[in-house]
Amino acid sequence: MVPVPIIADSCRKGKQVTDNLLIRRARETDLAALIALFAADAIGGHADTMADEAFEDYLRAFHMIDASQNEQLFVAERGGEVVGTFQVLFNRTLTGRGSLSMIIEAVQTRADMRGQGIGAQMIGYAIEEARRRDCRSVQLTSNMARVDAHRFYERLGFAKSHFGFKMRLK
Repeated sequence: MVPVPIIADSCRKGKQVTDNLLIRRARETDLAALIALFAADAIGGHADTMADEAFEDYLRAFHMIDASQNEQLFVAERGGEVVGTFQVLFNRTLTGRGSLSMIIEAVQTRADMRGQGIGAQMIGYAIEEARRRDCRSVQLTSNMARVDAHRFYERLGFAKSHFGFKMRLK
């Protein structure tokens, strides 16, 4: 049986969310801007870097995400510039009678663009896609140090419902 791609045509082409914000699938040509967004994140602790020797790692990961049937990487573009990004993953489990859920990861808005509603539009876009895919729930995790982000997610309707645990292997 051939898997049915989960990527909607509207996701490939992008969607004009407001008059000046386009949310679309990320392209390889967006990679430098995406790396810069992650490298500028002082709270994340992911060791992202603009160092030339790291580019191949990012490029390899981008191609794996782009080829996945269960992952999608998006950018928010304004005036031809990447101003935000987020990634979604679709997860089907036996719990919930085999339900599908969406996990939102790596939400970033460029520092000079925060407070302009870009993050809310990106999350709204993800939720719309989750509904289109008939997901039972949308979930995300946020670093405990991101108190402002927690308030942001709660304003969008997310509720704190679980404790998360992480084990670093590298």
